[in-house]
Amino acid sequence: MLLLMKDICKSFVGVPVLKGVDLEVERGEVHALLGENGAGKSTLMNILTGVHRCNEGKVVFDGEDITNCSISKSESVGIAFVHQELNLFNDLRVYENIFFNKELTNKLGTLKKHEMIEKCNEVFKKLGVDIDPTATVDSLCASDKQTLEIAKAIFFEAHLLILDEPTTALSNEEIDHLFQMIEDLKKEGRSFVFISHKMPEIFRIADRYTILRNGEMIESGFISSTTPQQVTAKMVGSSLANSFDYEKRPLGNTVLKIDNLSSKAFEDVFLDVKKGEIVAFTGLQGSGASEVLQCIFGEITPSEGCIYIKGQKTGKNSIHNSMKHGVGFLPSNRKENSVLPDMSIIENMYVSEHSLSSQKFNISPKQEKTRYDTMKKNLGIKANDEKDLVVSLSGGNQQKVFFARWLNTDADILLFDNPTQGIDVGAKAEIYKLILHLAYQGKTIIFNSLEIPEVMRLADRCVVFYSGRIAAILNHDDITEHQVMMYATNAVLNNGEK
Repeated sequence: MLLLMKDICKSFVGVPVLKGVDLEVERGEVHALLGENGAGKSTLMNILTGVHRCNEGKVVFDGEDITNCSISKSESVGIAFVHQELNLFNDLRVYENIFFNKELTNKLGTLKKHEMIEKCNEVFKKLGVDIDPTATVDSLCASDKQTLEIAKAIFFEAHLLILDEPTTALSNEEIDHLFQMIEDLKKEGRSFVFISHKMPEIFRIADRYTILRNGEMIESGFISSTTPQQVTAKMVGSSLANSFDYEKRPLGNTVLKIDNLSSKAFEDVFLDVKKGEIVAFTGLQGSGASEVLQCIFGEITPSEGCIYIKGQKTGKNSIHNSMKHGVGFLPSNRKENSVLPDMSIIENMYVSEHSLSSQKFNISPKQEKTRYDTMKKNLGIKANDEKDLVVSLSGGNQQKVFFARWLNTDADILLFDNPTQGIDVGAKAEIYKLILHLAYQGKTIIFNSLEIPEVMRLADRCVVFYSGRIAAILNHDDITEHQVMMYATNAVLNNGEK
C-alpha cells in the first residue's frame, strides 16, 4: 500500500466538505478519483498535498504518517500534483521550468546550465518525447506542456502523480502517447490518481476507482467489476445515462447556408442548416471543425466562399457583423476565451448585448437584474448573488452564464465549441437538456464535440471533418462511434469500402 487516507473530515466555516472519506492507492496502479464538481475531490487532494489541513482523519504515505503535512513535505516524500490548469511559466525556457527554485549551481552560485539541459534530455528520452530543453514554454503544444509537468514530477522522484483532467486539451494521438507514458511509469512502480469526467478514458487507463458524492465516499472497487453507466449513476445519485435522449423534431426552413467556404484551416465547405436543427461537427483535433465555427462567427476571414443567414449574404466578415445577424458563439477553453474573471456574474451575462447595442450609453441595473433573474430561472443557474465574481461558480454554472450571454442578444443561431469541456457528468446532462430545449424553441444550434456519445445524444445530423474537409454528413440514425471514427480517420476509401 502506497497511500492510505482514512476517515478524512474537512469543514470550511463550519460547512462540512469531506465526511469521513477513505482513499487507498496501491504501488504501480492508476486509481480513478471520480465525482461531480463539488464532490470533494480537490479538497481531498489538497489535504494530501499539504494545501489544507484535515479536521479529522489520518494520512499515511509509503509507511510514514503525513497527516496535516506541508506542501514542501508532501513534495519531499514524493507526491506531485499536475493540475488541469498547468503550473508553468510560459516566458521561461523548458529547463528553467523544470529546475525552477531547484537550480543546479556550482560553489560560486553560478548556474550549471549545460548540466540542467542534459538532465532534461535524459528525462525526455525516458518519456519517449522530443522536446527542446532550451525552447520557451509558450512555443510548446498542449501535449508537450502536459508532458513537461509530468517530467518535472518524474525528475524529482515523485512516487505518486495526481493528474487532474490531463487530456482536456489533447488530441486522440496525444492521449494515446500520454497513456503509454503512464503505463511505462506504472511498470517502474509509480502510482497515479487520475481525475477525469471522461468515462472511456477512465475505463481504458484506470485499475481501481473511488467515487465521491457530496463529500462522502460512495464506492470503491476495481474498474473491471463495473460499467460506465453504473459509475455515472453512483456519481450523480441517479442514472442520467438515458435522461435526455434524442427526440426527432419538426424543423423549419434553411436559416444558415455555407457556400464553398475555405481558409487556411479548411476548404470547400458546403452546408445548409434549418431552423431548430442541431448539427454536430466532429473530427480529430485539428480537423478544421472548430475553425469553421470561428469563421461563421466572423473570427476567421475566409479566403473564398460565402455565408448566408436567412437568405441574406452576410457581407463583411467580422464578429460584430455576425452578431448583428443573430449569431452567438461559445468558444472552447472556457477559462481563456469566455470568462471575464474580474467581472461579476451579471456583467459576464450582459457584456455581449451591450457590445451589440452601442447606442445604449447607460446600463439600467434594475433592467439587467430582471433579465438576469429570468435567465437564472430558465437556465437553472446555481448562484448566490449576481454581484459575485463569475469565477465563484462551478464550471457547469459558468457555462450556463455564457449561454445566457448569447440568449441575451436574441441570437437565433448558436455556435458551441466543445460546450461540455471540463464539466462533470451531472452538469453535462443539464447542458444537454438546455440545448434540446433551445432547439425546441426554434434556435438553430451547431456544436463541435470530440465525444461521439454526446453527438449521438443531441444531433439531428453529424458533419465529420477530416484534414480540413467534410468527410461525411450523417443523419441521426446513421451516427455510431464506429461510423464516425471511420470517416474522421480517413479509414473509408473513395468507393465507400471500409
